Amino acid sequence: MNPLTAFKPFPEPPALILEYLAERSAENSVLDGPTPWDLGALPAELIAPMPAWLDSVCRWLNEAFAWQAQDVIPPCWAVHEGLAYDIAALACARIDAYEDAGAAVIWREQYDRFLARMNRMLGEAGNECRVGRHDDRPARFQLAAWPPATGGSDTPAVRATGGSA
Repeated sequence: MNPLTAFKPFPEPPALILEYLAERSAENSVLDGPTPWDLGALPAELIAPMPAWLDSVCRWLNEAFAWQAQDVIPPCWAVHEGLAYDIAALACARIDAYEDAGAAVIWREQYDRFLARMNRMLGEAGNECRVGRHDDRPARFQLAAWPPATGGSDTPAVRATGGSA
């Protein structure tokens, strides 16, 4: 039996996302919406199919490439905002990357850089996340020290520098 026949294909993006990408890249497009990897800027109809697709992408990446524990994308990826943004960008980049061998190699380099960012971002807490024991963000106490945004010039940074907004 040929072992290569057992390889699974990259998960097909949702039709709505493919249509959106095609419209954005059309030469005479008038569409001026956000990129599909800018998750926080997507309208509701485009964000709706993303979690299921990105989850299938994470599962595919884990199955195809994660040989070492630190290479496993944790199952709680969606609650790590920065990780979700990176996964969306990596998944969208993969759509066209395998049209050209050189682009495929570059995509793999991007994937390696993604793994380094993921491990730096998750730190030691990533080990717990990978086995299904997600904990609150370690920096939550430091982030809580930030006062609510006022939208004006009365911010700690402005006050500390004696400047104005």
